[in-house]
Amino acid sequence: MTDEALTGARERTLGANAGWMIVLLVAVVGLAYVKWFPYYHKAVAAYGTHSVGSSILTGEASQLPPVSLLAALDYAAVYGKAIWKALILALLLGSAVQSLLPRRWIYSTLGHSGLRSVLIGGVMSLPGMMCTCCAAPIVAGLRACRASPGGAVAFWLGNTVLNPATLIFTGLVLGWKWSALRIVIGLLAVFGLGWLVNRVAAAGEAVEAVAAEAGRKDPRGPGERESAPSLTAWLGALGRMSLRLIPEYAVLVLILGAARAWLFPQVGHAVDDSLLWILAFAISGAVFVVPTAGEIPIVQTMLLLGVGAGPAAALLLTLPPISAPSVAMLWKSLSGRTLLLVTLGVIALGTLGGLAAAALFS
Repeated sequence: MTDEALTGARERTLGANAGWMIVLLVAVVGLAYVKWFPYYHKAVAAYGTHSVGSSILTGEASQLPPVSLLAALDYAAVYGKAIWKALILALLLGSAVQSLLPRRWIYSTLGHSGLRSVLIGGVMSLPGMMCTCCAAPIVAGLRACRASPGGAVAFWLGNTVLNPATLIFTGLVLGWKWSALRIVIGLLAVFGLGWLVNRVAAAGEAVEAVAAEAGRKDPRGPGERESAPSLTAWLGALGRMSLRLIPEYAVLVLILGAARAWLFPQVGHAVDDSLLWILAFAISGAVFVVPTAGEIPIVQTMLLLGVGAGPAAALLLTLPPISAPSVAMLWKSLSGRTLLLVTLGVIALGTLGGLAAAALFS
């Protein structure tokens, strides 16, 4: 190897090391400030009060507001206040992943088409504790670096359904049997749907991963070279990601905030443990958007109003993992077939969990 080649290799190594240090610093400091410390104090408060706040659906009111522009703005304001710090952190991390970390490392870790990338993606998600929309920019960053669809889906869903903080909140507020139900269905969602995505729905997307595992193809694609990490590239990626994701995200949050009364037209004793209500609440939960742990006070309020355990469980299980805004945010990162499979899978698992709750908790 020539002196110039050695120098270039050293510079790339130093750049990669600096990229790792920046990403880890942003992740640790950001998550400690936005997630870990606040959730610790929230858990302490929930232990004494058996509450994590009021339902974001109704606030202090006794019923859902009618469909209107005011309802949209009110919900967007409350929701935005709850998630803006996490969203900024997610955009920083998502853009940093695709511009500061070595793509070869991400590909070799999460690019496999089998169960391995799904397991790694699910485990990597646990410290993040992001809501579904705040996890989306990081998933987009991983996919830009050739993470497999199943590994990316496992990371996306794991942030919400296996969130250690929300599992604790659920146990303290609703009871530990509800946490156990979340864990069982969550494991099926994260690792089951992740594996299914890699094996069935995203078979075409996984071709590159299979070829690379066999050593036949460079994972970066023909003619694509590994670029050195740089702050300029990070800022550029941050700007592009923000412009692409935030406008559609904001519009959908406003629409869903206005349409709350349509998505949940009946709340009370009339909502029993029939399959129809369980399925209806599973679908509404998969469409609607809430901040991290926002599903817990919603379910707590509905149970107090007389909603059956089955529909309440379906809502508890489908509100966190996906939503219309988060699916829209990942439309260019995951195929339509993959997103449809994940959506139907979440609804099916939510319905299954609802039926189990109706049988065991009622």
